[in-house]
Amino acid sequence: MAGRSLFVAALQTAGVPGDRDATLEQFERNVRALRSTFDGLQLVAAPELHLMALPPLLEEAGVSPHELAVDVPGELTERLGALAQETELWLVPGSVYERAGGGVANTALVLSPEGTLVASYRKCFPWQPYETTQPGTSTVVFDIDGVGRFGLAICHDGAFPEVFRSLAWEGAEAVFQVTLTGTSDRDAETVIARANAIVNQVAVVNVNAAAPVGNGRSLVVDAEGAVRYEAGVAEEVVTAVLDLDAVARVRERGSFGINRLWDEMDRVGPSLELPMYGGRYRPRPR
Repeated sequence: MAGRSLFVAALQTAGVPGDRDATLEQFERNVRALRSTFDGLQLVAAPELHLMALPPLLEEAGVSPHELAVDVPGELTERLGALAQETELWLVPGSVYERAGGGVANTALVLSPEGTLVASYRKCFPWQPYETTQPGTSTVVFDIDGVGRFGLAICHDGAFPEVFRSLAWEGAEAVFQVTLTGTSDRDAETVIARANAIVNQVAVVNVNAAAPVGNGRSLVVDAEGAVRYEAGVAEEVVTAVLDLDAVARVRERGSFGINRLWDEMDRVGPSLELPMYGGRYRPRPR
């Protein structure tokens, strides 16, 4: 009997800084090329704010999230949906600046092979004081029938353990973390990605922008925290087959065969007082 797996390709790319139309067209070409190159490919992911075509960090003066923001759903998601339907792929095309009332949110998107916008997630922890987007208020998971449940995170979210813990608690077996980092804390981010995988027994696909917009080092991490692959800094396609049955085995039999973290949390957690959250741990939904 075939196991549960997902063949993913993460585009570590910089797009065309300052030109959203050219970046979208490039993304469409890349997705089509990946579809024709890799037999059995199921999902393509891109970095944070990729389709906003941001320039390198020190050249962002004058770039206005309000001027770049789009409606979700809207014209952009319709075009991405058409691409997903044409290629029969799941798309996690990074995040976009989304109009949110009078403000702007940093929102990750998921399009199904049917062309449907199945999930959108607003970044809960913007990189402050530098990022001025409106924080989201909830975590988001989505299902791929016959494969598993997946979570979304955006860059600096990873520094807050609550985000990945919430996603895993909601049943996510893998998390797509779209990232835009060009600063000296990238090394810390790779450590945190591994730590989030270990303590939550969840696989992580962390895709960063390439130079000169970001500093790359995109990661695929398994549910025991082992780095399956780490990219360099230049443009690169990171491919991996996520083994969801392996994630389930790690949770059932323990990381390294010994640490059954979720079983212990469900058993011991409800008796633990958590004053910082105003309550106690609740066992996972079944």
